[in-house]
Amino acid sequence: MRRILMTIVLALVAAAALATIAPAAPAQALTRTDAGSTPATGVGPARGQREPLVIGHRGASGYRPEHTLAAYELAARMGADFIEPDLVSTKEGVLVARHEPEIGGTTDVAEHPEFAARRTTKLVDGRPVTGWFTTDFTLAELKTLRAKERLPLVRQENTIWDGWFEVPTFEEVLRLRERLSRELRRTIGVYPETKHPTFFQQLGLALEPRVTTALRRHGLDRPTAPVFVQSFELTNLYTLRNALRLKAPLVFLSGTGAPYDLVAQGDPRTYADLQQPESLAVLARTIDGLGPDKSLVIPRNADGTLSSTPTSLVRDAHAVGLLVHPYTFRAENTFLPADYRLGSDPADHGRAVDEQVRFLQTGIDGLFTDQPDIGVAARGAFLRQR
Repeated sequence: MRRILMTIVLALVAAAALATIAPAAPAQALTRTDAGSTPATGVGPARGQREPLVIGHRGASGYRPEHTLAAYELAARMGADFIEPDLVSTKEGVLVARHEPEIGGTTDVAEHPEFAARRTTKLVDGRPVTGWFTTDFTLAELKTLRAKERLPLVRQENTIWDGWFEVPTFEEVLRLRERLSRELRRTIGVYPETKHPTFFQQLGLALEPRVTTALRRHGLDRPTAPVFVQSFELTNLYTLRNALRLKAPLVFLSGTGAPYDLVAQGDPRTYADLQQPESLAVLARTIDGLGPDKSLVIPRNADGTLSSTPTSLVRDAHAVGLLVHPYTFRAENTFLPADYRLGSDPADHGRAVDEQVRFLQTGIDGLFTDQPDIGVAARGAFLRQR
């Protein structure tokens, strides 16, 4: 009976997605590559990319629990060019899509008394984290769990899907990408992130060889493949490119502080150091793009409003041939600059389209968004301005 109900739910997901994107068809017509073609990836704007990419951040996580096949499918049907799975490892080394190796906040594991004893504390990036970890579960055990909404106070409507969807493997995500590309008659890309690679390396569960094997098995290890492999650490990107000879495009993520692999090695460089023009020129020998926190593209003022002046990061990155895909664009007031909010409820949607258009005007090459339909609409509005 549960399997039958699941089938019905997935059908409703698809129907809802199609209903949602129908009004945005004119914008999609302006922003889509030819049906069935491969988007230009791994190249700078001067080398073939026609328009900014819309990347479904953890799928359509503004509408479905993140990192579920339902969220990824909805993102693609809403018009996203890429779907983004965060990758962690099971006990036996299978790659699965979860936001973190700790799964207490994204699954119903706490409701399973048979796993109560596995709650523990581990050091992740040098900090103690308490909960349940994928590294203590086999894939078969993880498949008995169900996903739940990670931000229930902000996205209460998403909680109606709690308990419906499994934890997907990377293999399942790649197969979904292929199926959706056929059905939608356009190439859907995949944008995997290797999460906490030093943590998994120290446990003997290195992510890099498994990512490489999976991409090669699906014919995605080439410079123009519809794929980006991203990481907040540098060492594993060098391993992917130089040791494992991965040809697919690589993206270095950045935020505040410093990459943990450099911290663990005693290297004093911070993300800010690595984004200086001379450092970007060195990085460009190995990587293809940057994935900065959006505040590194346009900062916020002390009062929380958006600055009128962008930083030089996009210009500096483009000068050495790097793409720029900032994260994360979300529609809820609590995530928006103060001058883009509407009303006083933190969970209400604000002027998200306007915010994304403002960032697109800086010359970014794509953006990560929890609401891909809004990203598609913003891109359409931006292109009509040009």
